[in-house]
Amino acid sequence: MTPLVAVPAYHLRPGRVSGWQDSAAAVPTAYTAALRRAGLRPAILDAPDPGPAEEVLIPFAGLVLLGGGDVAPLHYHQQPHPEVYGVEADRDALELDLARQAVALGLPLLAICRGAQVLNVALGGTLVQHLSDLPGTAAHGRQTTDDPPAVHKVRVEPGCRLAAALAGAEVLADCVSIHHQAADRVAAGLVVTGRSPDGVIEAMETPPGPGWVLAVQWHPERTAQSDPCQQAIFDAFASAVRAAQQ
Repeated sequence: MTPLVAVPAYHLRPGRVSGWQDSAAAVPTAYTAALRRAGLRPAILDAPDPGPAEEVLIPFAGLVLLGGGDVAPLHYHQQPHPEVYGVEADRDALELDLARQAVALGLPLLAICRGAQVLNVALGGTLVQHLSDLPGTAAHGRQTTDDPPAVHKVRVEPGCRLAAALAGAEVLADCVSIHHQAADRVAAGLVVTGRSPDGVIEAMETPPGPGWVLAVQWHPERTAQSDPCQQAIFDAFASAVRAAQQ
């Protein structure tokens, strides 16, 4: 049977979908396509969910946290920067709870962009609220909404889960960057396993041991169809999901 993995959705405001007066929950198909290529069946979750996270996760063999708007700074005890955008209180509440519970249960977890930030905050870390404020930081994300995303390399720590997914590669080229935030103080229980050339944290994971957790700050789904190295991240997650079911 194809493993079922939970994928919390973006929230779309009323009118965002042409001809719809109601709001909507959505997941970009690049994510679901990459998961299906890896042999997984994604199931979309909508926030809010009144059930406890442990109950919500019962049907699932893994959890994927996606990109999107910013995590509300109140969750890491800071005042919001003027550039903070797209905060969704219901999505924050659901994903923070799911992330904590998945780690506690040893449920395989893949976190992408915003998802990496959710994971770090859920476990007690903090975020750089606007990377452009950091001296010496290269372009990350888009300069305007009409610009293409930045593309940069990520240097990978030898021997980590990410390196294993990449067959030992120490540099991952052509990583699509849409974020303006990243991890600052890394939560206890996570280790940094990838950085961009300017030092921004681009990958984190739990140490070797029970469970499988990998967080990447860039968007591997954007190029996974044509770049085997980016698809390999989803394939490694799928392998962990199947191993956990045995």
